Amino acid sequence: MRLADKVILVTGGCTGIGRAIVQRCAKEGANLLINGLEEEPGQELVREIGSEKATLLIADLTLPEVPEHLVQRALQSFGRLDAVVNNAAYIDFSTIKNTTPALLHRMFDVNTIAPFSIIQAALPHLSEARGCVLNIGSVNAWCGDPNLLAYSLSKGALMTMTRNLGDVLFREYGVRVNQVNPGWVLTDKEKEIKKKQGVPDDWYTKVPPVLAPAGRLLAPEEIAAAAVYWLSDECGPVSGQVVDLAQYPFIGRNLPEKLESQI
Repeated sequence: MRLADKVILVTGGCTGIGRAIVQRCAKEGANLLINGLEEEPGQELVREIGSEKATLLIADLTLPEVPEHLVQRALQSFGRLDAVVNNAAYIDFSTIKNTTPALLHRMFDVNTIAPFSIIQAALPHLSEARGCVLNIGSVNAWCGDPNLLAYSLSKGALMTMTRNLGDVLFREYGVRVNQVNPGWVLTDKEKEIKKKQGVPDDWYTKVPPVLAPAGRLLAPEEIAAAAVYWLSDECGPVSGQVVDLAQYPFIGRNLPEKLESQI
């Protein structure tokens, strides 16, 4: 197994991409500390994996004491910490017209500052284990859509942090830091967002080819499969890298205006 006996913290691990990463890592032999805000799905996940291999800590990552609590829970439960997956994210729609300082603060608190604080708290133990960090970003980090301004800014900052720490932490502490930027992924949360927007329930079966050349959206399990490589020893000394996991080149592609509303 590719992650045998490694101890991995996954934030936002109760649902969506985070849940798929937890499940895939468990299949590869890892011990998991799952963080999230959804108690029932989190407990269900622990039962699925087994309490000897997984533990759950429901906590708001923006609280200053939580990063250290997460690290200590990993040490208490499994005796070490080999990897951190910063997956938790806050998503909201905003444009130049309605983005407020309060929204920007919320976005950066969850999407940028919390990952930084967790890395900072975990660094001594990751260094001891010669471990790694995997940040889950978004292709919107490159520029983003007009209606995802605040979200895109926060993910752009996360990507810069990955590049910066990927160099410094590997040279000084032996800790690799990398990032994957998923494209459009069909999660339960994405379905909920579209439902609130009044889109038909089967919308994801009719996505235009320009947005989904494969005829479908990405699955959370496909992002999880990629995550395993970056968390495993197969990654070798690769650090400070950002990989887009999307169906088409996001940078430089100008979508027809009538399609923007479908993203």
